[in-house]
Amino acid sequence: MMYLCYIFVLITIALNTNAEPANLDWWQTSVIYQVYPRSFKDSNGDGVGDLKGIEEMAEHFYETGIGAIWLSPIFKSPLADFGYDISDFVSIDSTYGTMEDFLSLQMKLKSFGVRVLLDFVPNHSSDEHEWFQKSVKRIDPYTEYYVWLDGKLDENGNRIPPNNWRNYFDGSAWEWSPERGQYYLHQFTVKQPDLNYNSPAVLEEMKNVLRFWLDIGIDGFRIDALPFIVEDITFKDEPMINPNVKDDNYTYFLLDHTLSRDQLGTYKVVEEFRAVLDEYSNRDGNTRLMLVEAYASINYTMMYYSQQTPRAHMPFNFNFITYLNKTSSAVDIKNTINLWLDNMPPGQWANWVIGNHDNKRVASRFGQDMVDPMNTLATMLPGTAITYNGEEIGMADGTIRWDQTVDPVR
Repeated sequence: MMYLCYIFVLITIALNTNAEPANLDWWQTSVIYQVYPRSFKDSNGDGVGDLKGIEEMAEHFYETGIGAIWLSPIFKSPLADFGYDISDFVSIDSTYGTMEDFLSLQMKLKSFGVRVLLDFVPNHSSDEHEWFQKSVKRIDPYTEYYVWLDGKLDENGNRIPPNNWRNYFDGSAWEWSPERGQYYLHQFTVKQPDLNYNSPAVLEEMKNVLRFWLDIGIDGFRIDALPFIVEDITFKDEPMINPNVKDDNYTYFLLDHTLSRDQLGTYKVVEEFRAVLDEYSNRDGNTRLMLVEAYASINYTMMYYSQQTPRAHMPFNFNFITYLNKTSSAVDIKNTINLWLDNMPPGQWANWVIGNHDNKRVASRFGQDMVDPMNTLATMLPGTAITYNGEEIGMADGTIRWDQTVDPVR
C-alpha cells in the first residue's frame, strides 16, 4: 500500500514540474554521488578503500549516470574522526594513496565526463596540525588561529571551563592546555580544536586551501559542519532547553545552542568562500559548485542560499533522512517535500538527499522494497539528486559489535 501511495505522490509532483533543461547548469542536471573512500573499494588488499579503488570504478559512475562524485575527506589525518580531523589540508593521507593517485583519479573521471567535489572542513583542524601546535606555543601569527579562553574559578577556587558549552559528542566543549595555560574550544572531539574566524588570517588561510584544490582542477566542495564555525564572542552560558530538567553538565542536547552555532557571521564567511569559487567559475565559465552541510532549522538552512550576495548554490536537504522512515505515509512524504519547496527562496534550486555517511542506509531505514522507489523519487523531483555510495544497488547496514566501533559515537 505504501509503495502505491508513494508512486502516486511521485507522479503527481513530476507532472507539475516545469523545468527547462536547456537553461540548467551541469550541477542541476547531474546526480551527485558521495564516495566514502575507506569503505568503497580496496585496490591493494590492505582492507581499506583507496583512491586507486575509486579510479577502477570510474566506468561504473559513468554508466550509472552520475555527473559528479563527492569524496569524503582524503586529507592527511590522525583519523580520530575518520578524516574530519585534518592535520594538513593540502596533502593526501597515505591511507588512501598519494597526490599522484588523486590526480590520476581526477583525470580518469574527467575522461568520462564525471566531475570531482572534495570535502572542505573549515570549522576545525586536528590538534596535530602545525597551526595548532604553534598556537599552543603562542607563535605568531598562529597565536589566535584557534578559540582560546581563560578558565573560571568555582566556589572552591578550582579552575573550571569558561562556560557550560558542550561538544557534539557530549561533555565539555573546552579542553585545558597546560602548556598555553588556557582552554581551547572543540565543538566536536577533543582532537578537533575549533578555528577562530574572528581572525582575518584564519579566513585567508582557509580561502587559500580552496584555491589550492581549485588550481588542481576540482569542480567544487561539499562544506562540512558550517553552523558551528562562528560563535558569539560574549561566550556566555547557553540556556537549558527545558529549565525544569536537571542539567547533568554533560549532555549536548540539553542545551539550547543559541551562542555556539547558527550565528549571522557564519553567512558572511560563506560569502567569502563562495567568492573564491566564483573567481574560478568566472575565468572559464565552468561553475565551481558549493554544497553546504547544515543540520539546522529550516529558516537557518534556507539562509545558506544566495541572498543579495552569492552564498551556497545549495544547502543539503536532509529532510528525507530527518523526517521519514518506513512508517511514513504518502501525506508525510508530500509534506516533507513541500517543507523544502515552500521555504526555498525564489529563484533557487532544490536538492534531495536520501542517504549519507552519518545515517542508516535507505534499505535499513525504509525497507528493501522501498530502495527503488526512493531512488526514483529523488531523481524525478525538481532539483538535484544526491546519494550515497551503495544506495543505487540497495545495500543495507551491516552488523558490528559495540566493541568493534572506533569512530566517535553519540
